[in-house]
Amino acid sequence: MTAEIELSDFVVSIGAADVPDAALQTARRVLVASVGAGIAGAGEDGIAQLRELLGSRGGAPEARTLVFGATLPAHAAAQFNGTLCRALDFCDALAPGAHLGSSVVPAAFAAAELAGGCSGAELLAALVVGCEVGARFNLTESMYDGFDPTGVAVVFGSTAAAARLLGLSVKQTMNALGLALNRCGGTFQSNIDGTLAVRVIQGWVAQTGVECAQLAAAGITGPHNFLTGVYGYAHLFGRDRLDPASPTAALGREWRMNEIVFKKYPSCGATQGLTELTLGLVAEHDLVPELIDRVDIRLNPYCHRLVGADFRIGDSPRVNAQFSAQYCAASAIARGSASLRHFRPDEIAEATVQQLIERVRCTGDRALDARGHTAVDVTIATRDGDEHFAQLDIAPGFPGNALSSEQHAARFNDCIDYAKYGLPVPQVDAFLDGTARLGELSDARNLIDCLIAPAAA
Repeated sequence: MTAEIELSDFVVSIGAADVPDAALQTARRVLVASVGAGIAGAGEDGIAQLRELLGSRGGAPEARTLVFGATLPAHAAAQFNGTLCRALDFCDALAPGAHLGSSVVPAAFAAAELAGGCSGAELLAALVVGCEVGARFNLTESMYDGFDPTGVAVVFGSTAAAARLLGLSVKQTMNALGLALNRCGGTFQSNIDGTLAVRVIQGWVAQTGVECAQLAAAGITGPHNFLTGVYGYAHLFGRDRLDPASPTAALGREWRMNEIVFKKYPSCGATQGLTELTLGLVAEHDLVPELIDRVDIRLNPYCHRLVGADFRIGDSPRVNAQFSAQYCAASAIARGSASLRHFRPDEIAEATVQQLIERVRCTGDRALDARGHTAVDVTIATRDGDEHFAQLDIAPGFPGNALSSEQHAARFNDCIDYAKYGLPVPQVDAFLDGTARLGELSDARNLIDCLIAPAAA
């Protein structure tokens, strides 16, 4: 059995009963995190324009959009919902930057509706295979070397989820994953430049998953050696440093999806540690903006390249702020907290925060690489000559420093409270209850019913 066949067989045959409780819990949390971020993201920049564009194209009414309830072709619904779920960058992630749920969940929802419904147990299995396959294609920082990990690795996860729910055979699934290889792409320059392309890439990945599964179901073939071939994934994106056997090693026994990160704060994963440290120093020493002389932040080179540039308010202020260490630190000092509302354009432009930003300095230091992907040091110097220092190796929400159940709930509640198009409390409660007992639902489409906002629809 080749690695490609083994992977495809896993997608087709694994059942929820075969999955450990920890992985099932991760899948449920991915579902809640993605949906919460999507509900909150419905009023963000670019969403109305994308909604109008996709609606104007017409097509078969196959699947619904979250919040608005419009019915679009399945691949278009997946694209819209994927963009929606990434609009606030408060979804789950996987170091060094792959965002799984915001593509896997929309692809699974669209495929479930396209298929005429599915049980909750089947949706749960699809989320598991989508997250696990995406996690197994995840690469290192040096292998990506500027490629957007979501656009490269997560394509296989969204395709796996859609293939499972559309009932593809092992051979068809292998073709779908082979087709997905041809759609890998995306650049981190989108993040660095603070553009809406960040969330659009997420939508494309969800769309691609549905389309590749549909193409394979129709008999379109993809490269069978998409992983191990001379021009397969291990060579092209793994740069001949990825062991072709790695993506299938201990498949079904070891669960890499359990390494998924759930952010404590609504900004880039590279800012989680520095936000945590800054908030801790502010609370411990009763620091207020007028006392601050300077703030020094040390990051590893990879994170520094991503979030360490001098802050400026560009065409997409929220994205600029989410991917700025300077902004996240200054906002934490000014507000003593970090929530979704702090990344609104008016909050970003607030004078006190802008003045603090000028006192924040970020440097990259290779010495931090030895301490881990999220290692960070923060020093806050006051005008009276005191210096307060803190360091952290594992940011909150990352493996080894997991969020509590209460913190997961707080994340979701922040999304619901922030949403422009609010959901009635009974709908929110019905969604959370359905997710908790997902394996018992006769039709998983009932979850989508809960996620349409009456005001938006």
